[in-house]
Amino acid sequence: MPQFDTLIKNGTIVDGTRAPRFMGDLAIRDGRIAKIAAAGSISPGEAARVIDATGLNVVPGFVDLHTHYDAQLLWDPYLTTSSWHGVTSVAIGNCGFGFAPVKPDARERAMLTMERVEAIPLATMQAALQPQWDWETFPEWLDHLEKSPKGVNVLSFVPIGPLMVYVMGLEESKRREPTKAELDEMCRLLEKSLDAGGCGWSAQRLGDGYTSVQRDYDGTPMTTDLMSDETCFAFARVLRNRGEGFIQLTQAKADFQADLTFTEKLAEVAGRPILFNAVQVNNRHPHQHRRLLDWGRRMQEKGLQIWLQGITTGNDMRFTFEDFNLFDGDPAWREVTLGSVAERVVKMRNPDYIAALRESYDHGSAPLVSGPIGGLFIEKTLKPENRKYEGVTIAELGQMRGQHPIDALMHLVTDENLATVIFIPPFNKDEDYMQELLDSPYLIPGVSDGGAHTKFLSFGRYPTELLCDEVRKGMISLEEAHYRLSAMPARCAGFIDRGTLVEGAPADIVIYDHAKLRLLPSEVAHDLPANEWRRVEKAEGYRHILINGVETFHDGVCTGAVPGILLRHGLTEGRSRLAAAQ
Repeated sequence: MPQFDTLIKNGTIVDGTRAPRFMGDLAIRDGRIAKIAAAGSISPGEAARVIDATGLNVVPGFVDLHTHYDAQLLWDPYLTTSSWHGVTSVAIGNCGFGFAPVKPDARERAMLTMERVEAIPLATMQAALQPQWDWETFPEWLDHLEKSPKGVNVLSFVPIGPLMVYVMGLEESKRREPTKAELDEMCRLLEKSLDAGGCGWSAQRLGDGYTSVQRDYDGTPMTTDLMSDETCFAFARVLRNRGEGFIQLTQAKADFQADLTFTEKLAEVAGRPILFNAVQVNNRHPHQHRRLLDWGRRMQEKGLQIWLQGITTGNDMRFTFEDFNLFDGDPAWREVTLGSVAERVVKMRNPDYIAALRESYDHGSAPLVSGPIGGLFIEKTLKPENRKYEGVTIAELGQMRGQHPIDALMHLVTDENLATVIFIPPFNKDEDYMQELLDSPYLIPGVSDGGAHTKFLSFGRYPTELLCDEVRKGMISLEEAHYRLSAMPARCAGFIDRGTLVEGAPADIVIYDHAKLRLLPSEVAHDLPANEWRRVEKAEGYRHILINGVETFHDGVCTGAVPGILLRHGLTEGRSRLAAAQ
């Protein structure tokens, strides 16, 4: 009887530890890496199945720490697009957003929140979540996830937003500070959630003059945007007292230095790692990423584990005004993009609203997600008579029509019932600036936002883009790239034994042909519940993807296997250490 389940032979092993690549054999038994040896050392007869990896890279599965797959996991166990690009483990519950704890009468409002803030289609959530919504508390939510089929491994933060709403109520949580009794109850529930297997807690704090693009269903700030420093510190002390867990923080307010000072103090109070979101290049303002990289370096040198999550993917987007929300940082744009398509059309034809948009165009700040509006492109029109505008910028559209660019844009998109496709070209791919990001030893690539903004972007492609662009250009070595994609995020987040190819580790493995690896063009997929659609980008060149020793994708085709597990506290085996001891 063979002593190994699978043998991967003659591959180029890049183990995620930063060690030099080598030709080797890797054997798997019972879902774990049983043996790694020089190429040719393990006989094929010792394994029930043999994968010939000659000419292929054999690497640890990628770890995606910033996703919003909380809903999608309940209809798509593979969490595409991430799994198409070699991701084998994800963290959900980011930014303080999620679906637990939620009282039964607040379920619809929770879905409405996620429809706006993360642009997940409401009809899809209603069709997929409502029939199986049998949880209220966070521990019950994890129990539901554990029973659900998973094609990837899943770790979950405890999102602070639902916790505050659960205890205080939605309106009160946005109006005032919690009472001592309410704060004590939130900390108690946080403890219970961590006992059940939450890996830490997450929060978005975008407010106090900062023009947040991540807002609630009615356009108001999110609950955690209004949360005080002292409330954050109370939650941080829960982690300090436990000696485990970490914090995912999306932090940006009007006073940049105050943001950094607060985050530094939060790290000191918690005594635990903080994953700070996000750092990206802005070709027009390189000081932005440079000051964050310098700050991150100083914090690590001071002994504080503040890790920077970096956007290394080109931030291009395609959208229509049917449901776009990422101009929410501008009051004029936020107003005209609230409501149904019919309501938006009425607003976009209203002279007063158009005047406000003109004022913003002429004298306001450029939207954070796009840069100047005039530089965006008309990519696709609905009506044949409008085809002449395809490929022109909005500024050029105004010139062609002899109008202010805003008047021209509003006329065009309302004429097409908001179905006109607008393209945002990337403004974060200057190679010299990107090199500065990659040179930081404390930067984790990612921020895929997987499961969110499904009709606008597909940043789950980031591992493939890093390997195809930056590695091939020599901006980062193959060994360093795989450390950043796997071991580094696993270490930060507490995926206890994942992220490297070492004997005894779970066999989360990606086997790919680097020479043939490439991104495929963006496409529209009508594959969401309730016949909703999303934009996706797939890849070619991934030959085999294994999770816990079981193949989930073979040459890009899903095998139907669901070997992923819920990693409570990042542990492979069941519940947290604390819960096991009780």
